[in-house]
Amino acid sequence: MSNLVALDTSPGFAPRESLPLPERLISGRPSFKTWAQDESRGGTVLTGIWEATPGETHSIKGTTFEFCHILSGAIEIEETGGETHKYSAGDSFVMKPGFTGVWRTLETVRKIYVVVQD
Repeated sequence: MSNLVALDTSPGFAPRESLPLPERLISGRPSFKTWAQDESRGGTVLTGIWEATPGETHSIKGTTFEFCHILSGAIEIEETGGETHKYSAGDSFVMKPGFTGVWRTLETVRKIYVVVQD
């Protein structure tokens, strides 16, 4: 097993498709696709590609840390009690444990994610 993992930003395998939890949906009809590409440290570190169609959902990280790099599309993230930030292709950001806010997908977005779960 190699300790170097190349990520395929246009995977040739079928994604896991999902919808937001009803209690997290704010508006629109967003749907999600996840192409999981690596799992490490007993499943506590996850890496892959994620895509979402337009819509608005509550984002709640709990004890999870997530790094995101936007490949295409555009989003806005409004932190509870804080500012709203817009991200598009080429932008990167981190949502730390305890983050809560609103995730607005303005244009279908595709991102690289690295999630570290407690």
